[in-house]
Amino acid sequence: MSRPEHLLSQSDRGAVNLAVKSAESLTSAEIIPVIAAGSGRYDRSEDIVGLWSAVALLFMVWFIRPVDHDLANSWDSPPPISEVVGYATAVIGGFLAGVAVASRVDVLRRLFTPAQQMRDEVSLRARSVFFDQRVHHTAGASGVLLYVSLFERMATVLADESVLKKLGQPQIDELCRELTQRLHASPPSVALCETIQLVGQRLSTVMPRLEGDVNELADSLVILD
Repeated sequence: MSRPEHLLSQSDRGAVNLAVKSAESLTSAEIIPVIAAGSGRYDRSEDIVGLWSAVALLFMVWFIRPVDHDLANSWDSPPPISEVVGYATAVIGGFLAGVAVASRVDVLRRLFTPAQQMRDEVSLRARSVFFDQRVHHTAGASGVLLYVSLFERMATVLADESVLKKLGQPQIDELCRELTQRLHASPPSVALCETIQLVGQRLSTVMPRLEGDVNELADSLVILD
């Protein structure tokens, strides 16, 4: 699985943090960017890869295994149980090997995981992070979460009550689409920086920063492994 620390240098993280500070200088909202390695475990997809690997290895053993027909009726021929053990070993070994490979190769797990399941997992994890990172606990209910999940290659944007009232859900959905489009064309840090700046600009007109505003949440990128 892709790890955020492999994609983001210290300068990348610094750029995102600076983008948050710059955007929050325009608005009273709190903007929290998050990059997660993945949002779900997807054990079933690993099992499916393991099953196909077991079947493939079983057929390979069946075709490659030499059979001496001259010994079929001889007491020197191996007992039937040896063939059963050989085939069982191939099935178990193939399954375990397939699961091990799928757990390390993202493209295989994505291939055997329904897109709707990944969308559901990303949405569920984003909502969990929304509360875990205390985005929902700001005094003015003004938190905005930009959540990027690397394994699923999906993103979502969540906003608290005040932001929803000021911007409306359609504009939040539009911000999510723009973040997703940027992620297609740019590295995650660049896509986040550009989207954070856009969030700040749009909120500056409906939720401008006022004198005495308190910064309630850290202006830093959150990385979840």
